[in-house]
Amino acid sequence: MQWRSLLLGLLLLRLGLQALLTLLPALAPGLCLRRRFPFPSPHWGSLRPRSGGAAAGDEYERRYSGSFPPQLRARLRDAARGMFVFGYDSYMRHAFPRDELDPLHCRGRGPDRHDPSNLNINDVLGNYSLTLIDALDTLAVMGNSSEFQKAVKLVIDTVSFDEDSTVQVFEATIRVLGSLLSAHIIITDTKQPFGDMTIKDYDNELLHMAHDLAVRLLPAFENTKTGIPYPRVNLKSGVPPDCINETCTSGAGSLLVEFGILSRLLGDSTFEWVARRAVRALWNLRSNNTGLLGNVVNIQTGHWVGRQSGLGAGLDSFYEYLLKSYILFGEKEDLQMFSDAYRNIQNHLRRGREACNEGEGDPPLYVNVNMFTGQLMNTWIDSLQAFFPGLQVLIGDVEDAICLHAFYYAIWKRYGALPERYNWQLQAPDVPFYPLRPEFVESTYLLYQATKNPFYLHVGMDILQSLEKYTKAKCGYATLHHVVEKTKEDRMESFFLSETCKYLYLLFDEENPLHKSGNKYMFTTEGHIVSVDERFRNSLWQDILPGEEDSAEKSKPNDLKAVNFSSNCNRVPDERRYLLPLKSNYMRQIDRMVGLI
Repeated sequence: MQWRSLLLGLLLLRLGLQALLTLLPALAPGLCLRRRFPFPSPHWGSLRPRSGGAAAGDEYERRYSGSFPPQLRARLRDAARGMFVFGYDSYMRHAFPRDELDPLHCRGRGPDRHDPSNLNINDVLGNYSLTLIDALDTLAVMGNSSEFQKAVKLVIDTVSFDEDSTVQVFEATIRVLGSLLSAHIIITDTKQPFGDMTIKDYDNELLHMAHDLAVRLLPAFENTKTGIPYPRVNLKSGVPPDCINETCTSGAGSLLVEFGILSRLLGDSTFEWVARRAVRALWNLRSNNTGLLGNVVNIQTGHWVGRQSGLGAGLDSFYEYLLKSYILFGEKEDLQMFSDAYRNIQNHLRRGREACNEGEGDPPLYVNVNMFTGQLMNTWIDSLQAFFPGLQVLIGDVEDAICLHAFYYAIWKRYGALPERYNWQLQAPDVPFYPLRPEFVESTYLLYQATKNPFYLHVGMDILQSLEKYTKAKCGYATLHHVVEKTKEDRMESFFLSETCKYLYLLFDEENPLHKSGNKYMFTTEGHIVSVDERFRNSLWQDILPGEEDSAEKSKPNDLKAVNFSSNCNRVPDERRYLLPLKSNYMRQIDRMVGLI
């Protein structure tokens, strides 16, 4: 009888412990926010890799493993080119010289003069043929020299920035200024790797136009106590009297690449000076406790209005441009800021198991936290965050990039698009529209370039097929109003041609001169290509800001490799080229956690 009593006691003890564990989240919810096991939703905690993963993952291996037929790849390349051509030709036929194409009604769209508060439109559209300008270097990358030359001449002959348009400084910089500079660099490149993109009697007109636009944006940097710019300017009259004193971190801190290129091409430090001053001002406002930045700041007081720290809207390109400014200009200060920022991101935003492709626990995910405490603020992520795996590729953190990309791919497979916001706890979209954003395509392309794994060609094929199936309209490609219902909105944003189509085309075009010419290129945050060469690493000035002599110190070529990130490219061995980048049991785990299976 003693052994029966002992057995009964153990059983009661086990039931009691289970009841206690069930009550703990309700009694002390903070316990669910520990770094490695953060997710309060039960379906997250229960998703563990199963034993016998190879057998369970046969479906994934059958679909994705092995080589990718060259003939299929060529057809997909042509399909991506056809997608761009249909969108571009539709814009030129139905919308030019207006800024955007309405693909459902086959007409053009410009600023909303009747409603100045319609920032969704007016921040972007300045009555300067935005889509044509934004698409210039995509024409070159696809080798269409005749249309590139025609488009450049149209821009020179018809576009003026002397417009009574109030635009967002950030959008005008990355979409318009960046494209003008990219096209100028392509035209004046003595090697002409994309074919003959020269313009007869070209007299640096695009560079002069870029200069004119940048001068019109400069008032945003005046009369601000912190050096952080106003978010908007009127291209004729400067900062509007009713302009707010609040701006997002990415909007104010992601101007350095374009402004820096312009300064170094002109030999005028003014533009780089104001952009770099804004970056430093934001950086100096980071939390002393976590090292994180918020997403909205008051430009006069330096007070954080938005205290959310994440990788999506409001912060994304700030981190991106810390690294890309270093790559382009070689300023050691930029690398140091990025290194510190990346380390703080890993310490406070990253959740899930330590390694992507081994161990137990939830898959790695980057969440939104309070900048001062590091505590979880909400349970959604946004589609802009899908750029981050591509940024991780640039620093060599490929293994972590593989896992995060797989998460976004699972969401794409479920909906055929990425909702603007996705709630990982509820397994449902919080904001269900998809405006043809390129970030997921960009990361897919960069991961393929880093790994040469055919898996990412399959991902690209899924993206291409989804866009054709769900977003193609009578005269172009349309925003999805709702990713579940697949209803459309009458808008084709300019970045669809400048980024989404470009990255898809390059993914399938292995022989593209961008890959084979021997030149080194970098993509801006709007997908515009700029050559990485010595002329951008040499400035005519030594001290960008007085009293900060060390900040202008140039880095050595190996400095980026020497930074102690959590992993590097060597962690992805050659023998994995034709295997799944992520083990099939982990892929199944991620598919389950988004409700795909």
